[in-house]
Amino acid sequence: MISVPAEPTGRLSDAWRHCVGTGRVELALRRDYQDSLALLQRDIGFRYIRGHGLLSDGMGVYRPYDHEGVRHRHHSFTYVDQVVDAYLAAGIRPFLELGFMPEELASGTQTIFWWRGNVTPPRSHREWADLVRATLAHLVDRYGLDEVRTWPIEVWNEPNLPGFWQDADEKAYHRLYEVTAHAVKEVDAGLQVGGPAISPGADDWLDRFAEFAEHRDVPVDFVSKHAYTSGPAQHVPFGVHQTLAPASGLLDQFATPRDRLKGTRLAELPVHITEFNSSYRPDNPIHDTAFHAAYLAPVLAHGGDLVDSFSYWTFSDMFEETGVPTALFHGGFGLLTHRQVRKPTYHLYAFMARMGPDLLARGDDHLVTRHPDGRVTALAWAPVDPTGETPGPDRHVLRLSLPVAAREVFVRRSTVDEEHGNAYAAWRHMGSPRSPKRGQLDVLHEAAEPARTHRRLPAPEGRAELRLTLARHEITLVELSPVTDETPPWWDERRLLGGAAS
Repeated sequence: MISVPAEPTGRLSDAWRHCVGTGRVELALRRDYQDSLALLQRDIGFRYIRGHGLLSDGMGVYRPYDHEGVRHRHHSFTYVDQVVDAYLAAGIRPFLELGFMPEELASGTQTIFWWRGNVTPPRSHREWADLVRATLAHLVDRYGLDEVRTWPIEVWNEPNLPGFWQDADEKAYHRLYEVTAHAVKEVDAGLQVGGPAISPGADDWLDRFAEFAEHRDVPVDFVSKHAYTSGPAQHVPFGVHQTLAPASGLLDQFATPRDRLKGTRLAELPVHITEFNSSYRPDNPIHDTAFHAAYLAPVLAHGGDLVDSFSYWTFSDMFEETGVPTALFHGGFGLLTHRQVRKPTYHLYAFMARMGPDLLARGDDHLVTRHPDGRVTALAWAPVDPTGETPGPDRHVLRLSLPVAAREVFVRRSTVDEEHGNAYAAWRHMGSPRSPKRGQLDVLHEAAEPARTHRRLPAPEGRAELRLTLARHEITLVELSPVTDETPPWWDERRLLGGAAS
């Protein structure tokens, strides 16, 4: 039995909900995407959203033209405005990622993804700086300086990878960063700019980024990197499988920037993990499973101790890094493509959103908090085997002694596991239909709902003894509320069938 203290040990960090990823920002022009975002915000409520391609050709921002033999540049923000308007209407702000390179401004032809995001340096750094200044000046003019000052501005995405930045040229990235950061500050010194947005396995870039920033006196307001635990892709038609390291590897990666930047000018800056997940591949079906929710639960519980934010990549199945989705389930944690069917990892985040602000206890398999009104909430999860060599234990027992402000409590338990709150499992049982019929979609929506149970529990001396038996890969949220009994004195359950009073 774990005795949870009555006094808080501190505040529960909400770094997990600071930001969420979205693939390319152009998708926000779609109505179904906006509907999904509205549901996400209703259930969870993220503060920022980050995606690729703000300056790519699909957004139509950079529009050069010739007139009377002279080259001119027109900057069009029609789609940018629609995307940002959609975000703000949903109660979420943009975490701006500056990229990729407009084709007419690019120095080369190398692209990534089917929508052809150009990943080469600018042909003219002066024109690139003009583009950055024009974009931010427009946003300030439209949304107000005080508002835009709250939007972090990240320079590029994973420049350490040759797929995202031509030849992974570090010096070329440093030059791009320097030009961009100064252009940002020329619009307003209070705007936040940072980087280098590196992928896992390139932590030495952080050392050299700090040296470069200090040597060149370059503005840096935050440090960013990414974290994943998946191994090389093992391809199958329209998908991949990958090995996974333990989820603790994500926490190790979160800790890297502050460890490596000690003693540098960047040591005390905010650290944002602007992408994290088990796998970076949207076509890896691991994202859709109950295993995945249990795998990530300790990361959400502990990650805020290490960084200022960690952003799940991505919230929606409308996620096109491997092409237009060909499968019903595709990469996002929350919403089955076009149908708003929630997945187990979505429920993990929704459970976290119902935790209280005061942290009472935290362990390898549980998190306990209290709300200002006295409610106590406990999130628990079953251990998993990330190697895949075993299915993991078929049951996991957790006993908690919880401090409550009543002699009786109402207990509400919400459960997601291999059989409950698991639309993916239901879809597999029904034969994995490629295009589910309306009745099948109704079943998937029903299957996506967590199992819920309710009971009343005595709490002598202000303590409730809670025994939880978790099934394989289960996550469960238990909410304990004080009972104020208003049952009238004549009520007698034994007389429901008309029997005489005893």
